[in-house]
Amino acid sequence: MADRKRIGIFGLGSMGYGMAQSLLRAGHVVAGFDINADAVGRFQAEGGLQGVQQDILPTLDIVILVVLNADQTRDVLFGENGISEVLPTGASVIACATVAPDFAKDMEARSSAVGLHYLDAPISGGSVKAASGDLSIMASGKKAAFDAARPALDAMAETVFELGDAAGAGSAMKAVNQMLAGVHIAAMAEAVTFGMTQGVDPAKTVEVITQCAGNSWMFENRAPHIVAADYTPRSSVNIWPKDLGIVLDVAKDASFSAPLTAAALQQFVAAAGSGLGLEDDAAVAKIYARNAGVTLPGEGK
Repeated sequence: MADRKRIGIFGLGSMGYGMAQSLLRAGHVVAGFDINADAVGRFQAEGGLQGVQQDILPTLDIVILVVLNADQTRDVLFGENGISEVLPTGASVIACATVAPDFAKDMEARSSAVGLHYLDAPISGGSVKAASGDLSIMASGKKAAFDAARPALDAMAETVFELGDAAGAGSAMKAVNQMLAGVHIAAMAEAVTFGMTQGVDPAKTVEVITQCAGNSWMFENRAPHIVAADYTPRSSVNIWPKDLGIVLDVAKDASFSAPLTAAALQQFVAAAGSGLGLEDDAAVAKIYARNAGVTLPGEGK
Protein backbone atom coordinates (compact mmCIF):
# COMPACT_ATOMS: atom_id res chain seq x y z
CA MET A 1 0.00 0.00 0.00
CA ALA A 2 1.24 3.48 -0.87
CA ASP A 3 0.66 4.84 2.64
CA ARG A 4 2.00 1.86 4.56
CA LYS A 5 3.51 3.08 7.81
CA ARG A 6 5.66 1.63 10.53
CA ILE A 7 3.68 2.10 13.73
CA GLY A 8 4.37 1.35 17.38
CA ILE A 9 1.53 1.07 19.87
CA PHE A 10 2.21 1.26 23.60
CA GLY A 11 -0.48 -0.45 25.66
CA LEU A 12 -2.05 -3.72 24.54
CA GLY A 13 -5.00 -3.71 26.91
CA SER A 14 -8.65 -4.05 25.96
CA MET A 15 -8.53 -0.91 23.79
CA GLY A 16 -4.95 -0.90 22.57
CA TYR A 17 -4.97 -4.51 21.43
CA GLY A 18 -8.00 -3.97 19.21
CA MET A 19 -6.47 -0.79 17.81
CA ALA A 20 -3.28 -2.68 17.01
CA GLN A 21 -5.30 -5.35 15.21
CA SER A 22 -7.08 -2.67 13.16
CA LEU A 23 -3.75 -1.19 12.13
CA LEU A 24 -2.51 -4.61 11.02
CA ARG A 25 -5.65 -5.22 8.95
CA ALA A 26 -5.07 -1.89 7.21
CA GLY A 27 -1.68 -3.15 6.02
CA HIS A 28 0.65 -1.23 8.32
CA VAL A 29 3.75 -2.69 9.96
CA VAL A 30 2.85 -2.65 13.65
CA ALA A 31 4.92 -3.26 16.77
CA GLY A 32 3.07 -3.75 20.06
CA PHE A 33 4.63 -2.87 23.41
CA ASP A 34 3.27 -3.71 26.85
CA ILE A 35 4.49 -4.81 30.27
CA ASN A 36 2.30 -7.90 29.75
CA ALA A 37 4.61 -10.22 27.83
CA ASP A 38 1.74 -12.58 27.00
CA ALA A 39 -0.15 -9.81 25.22
CA VAL A 40 2.96 -8.87 23.25
CA GLY A 41 3.59 -12.50 22.29
CA ARG A 42 -0.01 -13.00 21.21
CA PHE A 43 0.09 -9.90 19.05
CA GLN A 44 3.36 -10.93 17.45
CA ALA A 45 1.83 -14.33 16.67
CA GLU A 46 -0.96 -12.50 14.82
CA GLY A 47 1.51 -10.62 12.65
CA GLY A 48 2.95 -7.91 14.89
CA LEU A 49 6.53 -6.86 14.32
CA GLN A 50 9.11 -8.80 16.32
CA GLY A 51 12.35 -7.37 17.62
CA VAL A 52 13.98 -5.32 20.35
CA GLN A 53 12.15 -2.11 21.28
CA GLN A 54 15.23 0.11 21.12
CA ASP A 55 16.01 -1.20 17.63
CA ILE A 56 12.44 -0.72 16.40
CA LEU A 57 11.80 2.78 17.75
CA PRO A 58 14.20 4.67 15.43
CA THR A 59 12.40 3.14 12.41
CA LEU A 60 8.86 4.21 13.32
CA ASP A 61 6.73 6.81 11.57
CA ILE A 62 3.96 6.89 14.19
CA VAL A 63 3.69 5.98 17.87
CA ILE A 64 0.32 5.54 19.57
CA LEU A 65 0.06 5.74 23.37
CA VAL A 66 -2.92 3.83 24.76
CA VAL A 67 -1.72 3.94 28.35
CA LEU A 68 -3.65 4.49 31.57
CA ASN A 69 -3.06 8.10 32.53
CA ALA A 70 -0.98 11.26 32.31
CA ASP A 71 1.89 9.85 34.37
CA GLN A 72 2.30 6.88 32.06
CA THR A 73 2.05 9.12 28.99
CA ARG A 74 4.82 11.34 30.35
CA ASP A 75 6.97 8.39 31.41
CA VAL A 76 6.77 6.65 28.03
CA LEU A 77 7.69 9.85 26.22
CA PHE A 78 10.09 11.64 28.53
CA GLY A 79 10.86 9.41 31.49
CA GLU A 80 14.00 7.35 32.03
CA ASN A 81 14.72 5.73 28.66
CA GLY A 82 11.82 7.72 27.21
CA ILE A 83 11.06 7.05 23.58
CA SER A 84 11.41 10.72 22.62
CA GLU A 85 15.16 10.21 22.80
CA VAL A 86 15.23 7.62 20.01
CA LEU A 87 12.23 8.34 17.78
CA PRO A 88 13.20 9.87 14.43
CA THR A 89 12.66 13.58 13.89
CA GLY A 90 9.24 14.16 12.36
CA ALA A 91 7.64 11.08 13.90
CA SER A 92 4.05 11.47 15.03
CA VAL A 93 2.85 10.77 18.58
CA ILE A 94 -0.87 10.00 18.98
CA ALA A 95 -1.72 10.26 22.69
CA CYS A 96 -5.01 8.57 23.62
CA ALA A 97 -5.15 8.57 27.42
CA THR A 98 -7.73 10.68 29.25
CA VAL A 99 -5.73 13.61 30.63
CA ALA A 100 -6.26 17.22 31.63
CA PRO A 101 -6.11 19.75 28.75
CA ASP A 102 -3.16 21.58 30.32
CA PHE A 103 -1.18 18.34 30.44
CA ALA A 104 -1.83 17.75 26.73
CA LYS A 105 -0.60 21.27 25.96
CA ASP A 106 2.60 20.62 27.91
CA MET A 107 3.24 17.33 26.09
CA GLU A 108 2.74 19.06 22.74
CA ALA A 109 5.27 21.74 23.64
CA ARG A 110 7.84 19.23 24.89
CA SER A 111 7.36 17.00 21.85
CA SER A 112 7.71 19.90 19.44
CA ALA A 113 10.94 20.94 21.16
CA VAL A 114 12.53 17.58 20.24
CA GLY A 115 11.16 17.48 16.70
CA LEU A 116 8.08 15.29 17.21
CA HIS A 117 4.50 15.91 16.15
CA TYR A 118 1.99 15.49 18.99
CA LEU A 119 -1.70 14.81 18.52
CA ASP A 120 -4.00 15.12 21.53
CA ALA A 121 -6.32 12.26 20.59
CA PRO A 122 -8.55 10.73 23.29
CA ILE A 123 -10.71 7.83 22.14
CA SER A 124 -14.25 6.59 22.70
CA GLY A 125 -16.18 3.51 21.64
CA GLY A 126 -15.05 0.64 23.83
CA SER A 127 -13.11 -2.52 23.07
CA VAL A 128 -15.53 -3.78 20.41
CA LYS A 129 -15.19 -0.67 18.27
CA ALA A 130 -11.45 -0.61 18.90
CA ALA A 131 -11.21 -4.10 17.42
CA SER A 132 -13.36 -3.23 14.40
CA GLY A 133 -11.59 0.04 13.63
CA ASP A 134 -14.69 2.09 14.36
CA LEU A 135 -13.60 4.31 17.23
CA SER A 136 -14.47 7.95 17.67
CA ILE A 137 -11.34 10.04 18.16
CA MET A 138 -11.49 13.53 19.64
CA ALA A 139 -8.32 15.07 18.25
CA SER A 140 -6.55 18.39 18.30
CA GLY A 141 -3.12 19.47 17.19
CA LYS A 142 -1.21 21.21 14.47
CA LYS A 143 -2.02 20.47 10.83
CA ALA A 144 1.33 18.74 10.43
CA ALA A 145 0.46 16.44 13.34
CA PHE A 146 -2.85 15.50 11.73
CA ASP A 147 -1.20 14.95 8.36
CA ALA A 148 1.50 12.71 9.82
CA ALA A 149 -1.01 10.70 11.88
CA ARG A 150 -3.70 10.36 9.19
CA PRO A 151 -2.93 6.80 8.01
CA ALA A 152 -3.22 5.49 11.58
CA LEU A 153 -6.32 7.54 12.34
CA ASP A 154 -8.05 6.22 9.21
CA ALA A 155 -7.30 2.63 10.24
CA MET A 156 -8.54 2.97 13.82
CA ALA A 157 -11.54 5.28 13.66
CA GLU A 158 -14.93 5.60 12.06
CA THR A 159 -14.98 9.29 12.99
CA VAL A 160 -12.11 11.65 13.72
CA PHE A 161 -13.33 14.93 15.20
CA GLU A 162 -10.80 17.65 14.37
CA LEU A 163 -11.28 20.03 17.28
CA GLY A 164 -8.54 22.59 16.89
CA ASP A 165 -5.00 23.37 15.82
CA ALA A 166 -3.44 22.94 19.26
CA ALA A 167 -3.40 20.21 21.88
CA GLY A 168 -5.87 20.55 24.75
CA ALA A 169 -9.14 20.81 22.85
CA GLY A 170 -9.30 17.05 22.34
CA SER A 171 -8.82 16.40 26.03
CA ALA A 172 -11.39 19.07 26.92
CA MET A 173 -13.98 17.29 24.78
CA LYS A 174 -13.02 13.94 26.31
CA ALA A 175 -13.70 15.44 29.75
CA VAL A 176 -17.20 16.36 28.57
CA ASN A 177 -17.70 12.83 27.27
CA GLN A 178 -16.41 11.19 30.44
CA MET A 179 -18.60 13.41 32.59
CA LEU A 180 -21.66 12.13 30.75
CA ALA A 181 -20.48 8.53 30.47
CA GLY A 182 -19.65 8.19 34.16
CA VAL A 183 -22.88 9.81 35.29
CA HIS A 184 -24.87 7.63 32.88
CA ILE A 185 -23.29 4.40 34.17
CA ALA A 186 -24.02 5.36 37.77
CA ALA A 187 -27.56 6.38 36.80
CA MET A 188 -28.02 3.05 35.01
CA ALA A 189 -27.00 1.15 38.13
CA GLU A 190 -29.22 3.32 40.30
CA ALA A 191 -32.23 2.80 38.03
CA VAL A 192 -31.84 -0.97 37.73
CA THR A 193 -31.47 -1.46 41.47
CA PHE A 194 -34.26 1.02 42.25
CA GLY A 195 -36.52 -1.04 40.02
CA MET A 196 -35.63 -4.13 42.02
CA THR A 197 -36.85 -2.47 45.22
CA GLN A 198 -40.19 -2.10 43.45
CA GLY A 199 -40.30 -5.74 42.37
CA VAL A 200 -39.15 -5.06 38.80
CA ASP A 201 -36.79 -7.72 37.47
CA PRO A 202 -33.60 -6.27 35.92
CA ALA A 203 -34.22 -8.11 32.65
CA LYS A 204 -37.63 -6.50 32.38
CA THR A 205 -36.16 -3.09 33.14
CA VAL A 206 -33.72 -3.53 30.26
CA GLU A 207 -36.46 -4.72 27.92
CA VAL A 208 -38.67 -1.73 28.64
CA ILE A 209 -36.25 1.14 29.19
CA THR A 210 -34.24 0.44 26.03
CA GLN A 211 -37.47 1.22 24.15
CA CYS A 212 -38.32 4.33 26.16
CA ALA A 213 -37.13 7.89 26.60
CA GLY A 214 -35.06 7.01 29.67
CA ASN A 215 -32.65 4.96 27.57
CA SER A 216 -29.02 5.95 26.97
CA TRP A 217 -26.10 4.33 25.17
CA MET A 218 -24.55 3.44 28.52
CA PHE A 219 -27.82 1.98 29.83
CA GLU A 220 -28.26 -0.15 26.73
CA ASN A 221 -24.62 -1.28 26.77
CA ARG A 222 -24.02 -1.86 30.49
CA ALA A 223 -27.36 -2.93 32.01
CA PRO A 224 -27.28 -6.28 30.16
CA HIS A 225 -24.03 -7.05 31.99
CA ILE A 226 -25.98 -6.90 35.26
CA VAL A 227 -28.77 -9.10 33.89
CA ALA A 228 -26.18 -11.66 32.73
CA ALA A 229 -24.19 -11.38 35.98
CA ASP A 230 -21.17 -10.88 33.72
CA TYR A 231 -18.66 -8.47 35.18
CA THR A 232 -15.79 -9.34 32.87
CA PRO A 233 -14.07 -5.95 32.54
CA ARG A 234 -14.66 -4.39 29.15
CA SER A 235 -14.16 -1.09 30.98
CA SER A 236 -13.28 -1.42 34.64
CA VAL A 237 -14.56 0.35 37.75
CA ASN A 238 -11.03 1.61 38.37
CA ILE A 239 -11.14 3.81 35.29
CA TRP A 240 -13.82 6.08 36.74
CA PRO A 241 -12.21 7.44 39.93
CA LYS A 242 -9.37 8.53 37.65
CA ASP A 243 -11.45 9.94 34.80
CA LEU A 244 -14.13 11.62 36.89
CA GLY A 245 -11.38 12.93 39.15
CA ILE A 246 -9.83 14.61 36.11
CA VAL A 247 -13.23 16.05 35.15
CA LEU A 248 -13.71 17.52 38.61
CA ASP A 249 -10.19 18.93 38.68
CA VAL A 250 -10.82 20.68 35.36
CA ALA A 251 -14.20 21.89 36.63
CA LYS A 252 -12.61 23.25 39.81
CA ASP A 253 -10.06 25.19 37.77
CA ALA A 254 -12.97 26.66 35.79
CA SER A 255 -14.91 27.49 38.99
CA PHE A 256 -17.65 25.21 37.66
CA SER A 257 -19.90 23.24 40.00
CA ALA A 258 -20.48 19.65 38.85
CA PRO A 259 -22.61 18.02 41.57
CA LEU A 260 -23.88 15.11 39.46
CA THR A 261 -20.34 14.19 38.49
CA ALA A 262 -19.25 14.36 42.13
CA ALA A 263 -22.09 12.06 43.20
CA ALA A 264 -21.25 9.53 40.48
CA LEU A 265 -17.57 9.64 41.44
CA GLN A 266 -18.40 8.70 45.03
CA GLN A 267 -20.22 5.57 43.87
CA PHE A 268 -17.22 4.45 41.82
CA VAL A 269 -14.86 5.23 44.70
CA ALA A 270 -17.07 3.09 46.96
CA ALA A 271 -17.04 0.28 44.41
CA ALA A 272 -13.26 0.39 44.06
CA GLY A 273 -12.88 0.51 47.84
CA SER A 274 -15.08 -2.57 48.13
CA GLY A 275 -12.72 -4.63 45.99
CA LEU A 276 -14.63 -4.24 42.72
CA GLY A 277 -12.03 -2.11 40.96
CA LEU A 278 -11.01 -4.72 38.38
CA GLU A 279 -14.59 -5.72 37.53
CA ASP A 280 -16.66 -4.26 34.71
CA ASP A 281 -17.86 -0.77 35.57
CA ALA A 282 -21.44 -2.08 35.64
CA ALA A 283 -20.39 -3.61 38.98
CA VAL A 284 -21.07 -0.21 40.56
CA ALA A 285 -24.62 -1.62 40.77
CA LYS A 286 -23.36 -3.90 43.54
CA ILE A 287 -22.91 -0.86 45.79
CA TYR A 288 -26.50 0.24 45.19
CA ALA A 289 -27.76 -3.32 45.68
CA ARG A 290 -25.86 -3.74 48.93
CA ASN A 291 -27.19 -0.47 50.32
CA ALA A 292 -30.75 -1.30 49.23
CA GLY A 293 -30.67 -4.87 50.50
CA VAL A 294 -31.48 -6.42 47.12
CA THR A 295 -29.75 -9.31 45.40
CA LEU A 296 -28.51 -8.85 41.86
CA PRO A 297 -28.68 -11.68 39.30
CA GLY A 298 -25.98 -14.23 39.98
CA GLU A 299 -25.19 -12.88 43.43
CA GLY A 300 -25.47 -14.94 46.57
CA LYS A 301 -25.27 -18.28 44.77
